[in-house]
Amino acid sequence: MPWTGSAGQAARPRSWFKMALLVSSLLLLALRADGCPVTCRCYSMTVECGSLGLKEIPTSIHPSTQTVFLQDNSITQIHQQDLAALRGLQYLYMQNNTISALEPGAFRSQQHLLELALNGNRIHLLNSSIFKGLEHLRVLYLAGNQITKLLDFTFCALQRLQELHLQENSIERLEEQALAGLSSLALLDLSKNNLRTISRAALRPLISLQVLRLTENPWRCDCALHWLGVWIKEEGQRLLSSLDKKIVCSEPPRLAYQSLLDVSGNSLICIPPVVQVEPLEVTARLGDDLRVSCQASGYPQPLVSWRKVAHVRAGPVTASAKPLGRRAELRERGGRERFDSDTGSGMLFLNNITVAHAGKYACEASNPGGMARVLFHLMVNLSQQQPPPLPPLAYPASVDVSQEPLYDMESMDFNALSMATQTAIAVGISLLALVALLLIVMIYRKHRKRKKAKKEENILYVNDYSDGPTTFAQLEEYRDERGHEMFVIDRTKPLFATYKDPEGLAGAFPGLPEPLQDQATQTLEGEQEGEREASELFVNQGLAFQPQIAYEIHC
Repeated sequence: MPWTGSAGQAARPRSWFKMALLVSSLLLLALRADGCPVTCRCYSMTVECGSLGLKEIPTSIHPSTQTVFLQDNSITQIHQQDLAALRGLQYLYMQNNTISALEPGAFRSQQHLLELALNGNRIHLLNSSIFKGLEHLRVLYLAGNQITKLLDFTFCALQRLQELHLQENSIERLEEQALAGLSSLALLDLSKNNLRTISRAALRPLISLQVLRLTENPWRCDCALHWLGVWIKEEGQRLLSSLDKKIVCSEPPRLAYQSLLDVSGNSLICIPPVVQVEPLEVTARLGDDLRVSCQASGYPQPLVSWRKVAHVRAGPVTASAKPLGRRAELRERGGRERFDSDTGSGMLFLNNITVAHAGKYACEASNPGGMARVLFHLMVNLSQQQPPPLPPLAYPASVDVSQEPLYDMESMDFNALSMATQTAIAVGISLLALVALLLIVMIYRKHRKRKKAKKEENILYVNDYSDGPTTFAQLEEYRDERGHEMFVIDRTKPLFATYKDPEGLAGAFPGLPEPLQDQATQTLEGEQEGEREASELFVNQGLAFQPQIAYEIHC
């Protein structure tokens, strides 16, 4: 009996243990059925569903849950309804998934969320609508994603955010107002990105900043980064550790691998942009497609944008341009102008050209060194495709359409004329030029003839013996017995008339040989011998002489 009693007492605790185990199992099953997803581990107000290969957020999580672990799964998206029931959620960890899209308002119901981990995913675009409702968020992990740029006012709803982790992304550009609203931010980590520059205005809203990490970025050390070197030496001393102060330049090549703090301010330079548009003016037909290239150069590479120049007579038309290989079309947007900037070359595409496209377009390029602007003029030719005549009110009141072959919003010029008109004008100008040239040649030839005739009338032979003006008619050529040539001047001969009278000379001087026949001697036709003998005087060098025969012989 003692043995039996002791055995009965020993069996009683066993039954109690089995009963307790059964009750706890039932309670656990009830709790699991009420708020714990299958295969997840749930305890207190925490649900742990990590590393389970989940492709979406479980829907059976209890609404009172405060902490959810969903790390290391295959979740690709976060929809607005996925977390709508978890209004008491304070900590959400979804790192190392494949999340690429966050639906706007996905966290609208999480007004008590304090910490959100989205690092290690494939997020590439952020905007302000994603974080609406997270007024009490303190820590945001976005490291290790594929974010390329931060747009203006992306985090404006996170006014109580204290830590923002953006390291190990591909951020290339940080807009000036991207961090607006982060007045409580104490830690900002932008290390290990593709940042080449950062403006001082971008950090100005961070009035509570205590830790800033900018290392391991390919910094471009130019004039736009001059402020950062000064800031690190002054205000940045308390924000940057000794490691964080090592801002290393990647470009330009002459400053590569140098610390920004070691580069003098004179070496941080920029080259203002230069813009080239070809062609500057185009006449297009209705319905054509047009592409215009805008080349921009400078250092750093300028941002290029196209826009339609506003005109009082033009309709509400705007233009935008994107880099080579991307399309930008002219659209009517109620008077609003759209600017799409990018680096390098900008292409302006105009499709199905109409009268509304006519006007001027501006290609603008800007960098920290300055801004450049070139105008492109588009005219629309209406002569190729004339529409049927319409009443005057059929056209918009803001567009002034005429029946001329070409349409231009502002002015007409030679290039705006039709091909036939241009050809006619060119032929007319050529004929006028040819006539003018012929007149000039005729006037010149006539003037030259007159000048030559006047010169020949004034020609007078002057001998080498200073005995006054003499004509060749007064010279006689003789040859003596030895063959010596002699020239005899007969001053009885008239000054301006010549003749040859060998007989008279022989009678006056019988001892002289016969005169030689001078074929070059010219005789004045029509002059009579009596007229010569009647002369009593002749003039030589302004002196009067008696008519006599006088010879001068020169050997």
